[in-house]
Amino acid sequence: MDLKFINIGFGSQVQANRVISIVSPESAPIKRIITEKRDEKFLVDATFGRRTRSVIVVDSGHVILSSIQPETIASRINGKNTVDVLDLDG
Repeated sequence: MDLKFINIGFGSQVQANRVISIVSPESAPIKRIITEKRDEKFLVDATFGRRTRSVIVVDSGHVILSSIQPETIASRINGKNTVDVLDLDG
């Protein structure tokens, strides 16, 4: 099985098949989720000090903050901007 990773900015990458949703951080419910996940230690801040433009929810329950627009990340998942990694275990 090949793994596909998408760039979410500044050299950070997420496994494409683990992403459940990519949303904007502007709404109150999303801000609440961010606060809850920060308290639970399930928040990964990949903004490197920049403004949060997208919130990525993955199947492990973690929430990842990125400074890349949600549309850009979605196009990277759906397009050719993925990095293939060979499965060396299988």
